Amino acid sequence: MSATIAPSTFEFIKNLTKNNNREWFTENKALYTEAQQNVITFLEDLITEMSRFDEELGKIDAKKSLFRIYRDTRFSKDKIPYKTNFGASLGMGKGSQKGGYYLHLEPGKSFLAGGIYMPEPAVLKELRKEISLYGNDFIKIIEQKDFKKHFPELDQADKLKKIPQGFEKEDPMGEYLKLKNLIVVYNVKDDEVLDKNAVKNFSKIFQLMKPLNDFLNAPFL
Repeated sequence: MSATIAPSTFEFIKNLTKNNNREWFTENKALYTEAQQNVITFLEDLITEMSRFDEELGKIDAKKSLFRIYRDTRFSKDKIPYKTNFGASLGMGKGSQKGGYYLHLEPGKSFLAGGIYMPEPAVLKELRKEISLYGNDFIKIIEQKDFKKHFPELDQADKLKKIPQGFEKEDPMGEYLKLKNLIVVYNVKDDEVLDKNAVKNFSKIFQLMKPLNDFLNAPFL
């Protein structure tokens, strides 16, 4: 039987959201440690399940994949010290040139994501070249029936208004060349997170993202 996310883990996040200060966190450090370990155990089983379709994931350490709960407030006006979620990068990270997966656990705001998030300019340029050159292959992936059902469109955040320099204005892939993030997102409800079959269910959704990751990784192999 696969590990599950315990209701107490979500309860901890809810209480932290209401009491986001160092005093409360220090007093409830044991509850945090318990919730953190629950998520790590869940990730271990999820990584094992996902490595059946993406063997590279077998190299990932569940504990290291989990982002720190402590916020970096040095350059932020928002001085709240703690994140109100558990986030894990399964091969996907800011500025990374490798397509991967991301799990975000937060009451009412949980989601699964895949692709390349905020790639560095040089990486993004190569990805745009790949999309321009192999547009038909790219379209086949994102228009595939199950893919489209779960991910109606790629992330549109910070999308450019014009075709980026270096590409033809009439490029048929123009709308995709304007994207700054090449990711898809699938929102999950709380009861889906807490479901006893969440590991298998999430793995199936992540598996749908693999063709996109394979396409995005191709220029860097």
